[in-house]
Amino acid sequence: MADDFYSGIYNPDVLSCIANLSNDEVFTPPEVANAMLDLLPQELFASTETTFLDPACKSGVFLREIAKRLLAAHFPGYKEALDAINAKKSAGTALTAAEETYLTEFGAGVNHIFHHQLFGIAITELTSLLSRRGVYCSKFPNGEYSVSHFDDAEGNIRFKRIQHRWKDGKCVFCGASQSQYDRDASLETHAYEWIHTTKPEEIWKMKFDVIISNPPYQLSDGGNGASAMPLYNRFVEQAQKLHPHYLTMIIPARWFAGGRALSDFRANMLNDNHIRTIVDYAASSECFPGVNVAGGICYFLWDKDYFGPCNFINVSNGECNALTRDLNEFNVLIRNNIGVSILRKIQSVSFTPLSNFMANYNPFLIRSYERGAEEPFKGCLRLYSSKGIGYIPRAMVTKGIDLIDSYKVMMTYAMSGGNKPSSTGDYMVIPATMKILNPGEVCTETYLCIGKFNSPDMAENLLSYMSTKFMRFLLLQTLTSIHITKENFEFVPLLNYSKPWTDKELYEKYGLTEDEITFIESTIKPMDAGGDLNA
Repeated sequence: MADDFYSGIYNPDVLSCIANLSNDEVFTPPEVANAMLDLLPQELFASTETTFLDPACKSGVFLREIAKRLLAAHFPGYKEALDAINAKKSAGTALTAAEETYLTEFGAGVNHIFHHQLFGIAITELTSLLSRRGVYCSKFPNGEYSVSHFDDAEGNIRFKRIQHRWKDGKCVFCGASQSQYDRDASLETHAYEWIHTTKPEEIWKMKFDVIISNPPYQLSDGGNGASAMPLYNRFVEQAQKLHPHYLTMIIPARWFAGGRALSDFRANMLNDNHIRTIVDYAASSECFPGVNVAGGICYFLWDKDYFGPCNFINVSNGECNALTRDLNEFNVLIRNNIGVSILRKIQSVSFTPLSNFMANYNPFLIRSYERGAEEPFKGCLRLYSSKGIGYIPRAMVTKGIDLIDSYKVMMTYAMSGGNKPSSTGDYMVIPATMKILNPGEVCTETYLCIGKFNSPDMAENLLSYMSTKFMRFLLLQTLTSIHITKENFEFVPLLNYSKPWTDKELYEKYGLTEDEITFIESTIKPMDAGGDLNA
């Protein structure tokens, strides 16, 4: 039995090293696990009845850190007491009756914690061994080196190889692609037990006071490129079926603005008044060093006995900003608390979103692969595609006909440089291309189309507005990937484009404070307005 159970075993801490690995099954650093545990009422660790479950064990870090807290609460000063006892043993000095009793009671307490309070479900066979090594100090809890002896090789950290249930080439439980995950016995199926059952309560046949985890984030669904189906939302929803007293998980923050297969999950989360706290990292590397999770990362505390607004905490460059607010105040979850204040001011004035002034996706119903003729011909339209300029007959356009002979602003739906901060923590928030289309010019579905003007000056003024830090900051509030859609402009106010706009004028128009202005200025990089930004 290890003297102090963990402090002398991990040097350097193997779980900190593993936490730097980058994939969709990101390992949790011990300090992050402890920050999540700090959200819980600490009296939970003083009870011998509190039960804990991690339904997606990878390194066992949550169960290990819980074990530390339970031991410290049940046996205050146990490390010092064990050190003194072992020193006497080493010196050949007989133990007192009180010391013998302490060892007996301590051993019984340890067995109670590991047998009756801590439970886990590993996501792969490898992580089951790693988790048992991290929690029991032995990958085989029925071996002589385990800190608590079990009668089998699993202990309370189980792993069961599950098969996907295929229908039409996809798993009915998780949406994984049959072509990629219908594997032989030598490979992991990544069919996670927790979300491949309709009755998760049957796995352990018991209730849990606390469910805590860092679940897998996504699996390929067999689509084009890196197409993937999110999984973390399924782990959260499955955990809620067990009606724990507390639920805390660390997950990607892409659900803030929805996304593929996340609309229902987002709606449920935004309207769930049991979410007591959300801690949000816009830059995932602040939480997981060396790991870039698009859209950032967050963890939350759900409390079945709580009903009210959420304490939303932004973490940026190690500094925290907290605001108690309703998560459903806006259609998307505004992740920055200062951004909430700014949006409230903008929408308190007569407000119409710029999205109302935009064409829908694929404004002229021309596919991205269309190139047109190399040379112009009589009655043709000029076509902009990702490969340059071509020429097409006017009759080819069957959508957005009213836009053809107007001035409008064209922009790519993909951002240049991606949706992630620079090394200095600010964002560009700029399309790869943004330019004015003249009458007689159209574009493929690669681009969005904004505005409809009779004057080139008004189109220029719209372009200058879209280049301001103010506008790009508002656009950033809804972005969770590199793609920009019409819906991302829902917080951007539609203005009068008979004049150009500057950031200074916009800050004054909406009465922003110096702190709010400083926040926008420090968040968004400057850019030059006008013309083709790729030229």
